[in-house]
Amino acid sequence: MLLTAGVVALALMLVGMVASATAVHLDRKHLYDLADAVAADAADAMPPERFYDGTASSHGEAVLTLTDADVEESVRDYLAAHPGEAEGLEDLRLVEATSPDGRTAQVGLAATSRPPLLRWFTDAFGGGFTVAATSSARAG
Repeated sequence: MLLTAGVVALALMLVGMVASATAVHLDRKHLYDLADAVAADAADAMPPERFYDGTASSHGEAVLTLTDADVEESVRDYLAAHPGEAEGLEDLRLVEATSPDGRTAQVGLAATSRPPLLRWFTDAFGGGFTVAATSSARAG
């Protein structure tokens, strides 16, 4: 009887760990999806005035020139306009919003994942796991 109770307890702990690891993985995937959407939106963040004023041209052809400020403003605007997409992500924060070459928007997001079955444990030791995602999109 004691051996059976021990095996059942071990099995329940294993199920709890697998379910919690799955929850953290799903939070990470959700964050990657959000980072992809935000980066794709930020790739089009160059103001039209800069495109048409002639300063963004090279050899007579207009080119896109993103700045870090354009990308960061676009990310913040997107997150403010679409709060439902960040639903379920606790402590969502912008880690990186840059344009390394003037045509690529690179976005880094981080959030805290709190596994449902181990919340009592993670709250006692720091409050969850930090998950991070970085995505980039290139303007056409």
